[in-house]
Amino acid sequence: MKQHFANLIEEEESAIDMTPMLDVVFIMLIFFIVTASFVKEAGIDVNRPDAATAVQKDRANILIAISESNEIWIDKRQVDVRAVQANIERLYAENPQGSVVIQADQESNTRVLIKVMDAARSAGVYDVSVATDEE
Repeated sequence: MKQHFANLIEEEESAIDMTPMLDVVFIMLIFFIVTASFVKEAGIDVNRPDAATAVQKDRANILIAISESNEIWIDKRQVDVRAVQANIERLYAENPQGSVVIQADQESNTRVLIKVMDAARSAGVYDVSVATDEE
């Protein structure tokens, strides 16, 4: 009996405790998830018009795309023009430092672009830009 008890203690001492290693792995995983920057896309590809005075915008957090058939896309979902303001309000509440960038296709109507810009301003976002390509 005494020998059996000694064997159990010896087996338990020889086992490697994996808990500290798992803790380190999970902490690293959380660190990489928190520090990763995710690329935001509006959901469709548009042919932006060219502009000689195009400037790079760094903090564009709310991207809205208007297709050549005047469809409005936010967060990879097609949105009705009446729901644009509510979507912008929601996204702006998540990140108040963000700005709105509208990626309008060069074949889209100006009327739709103006409605989206008005919806952004009605939602309280006054930093609104229209995306173009450099010439």
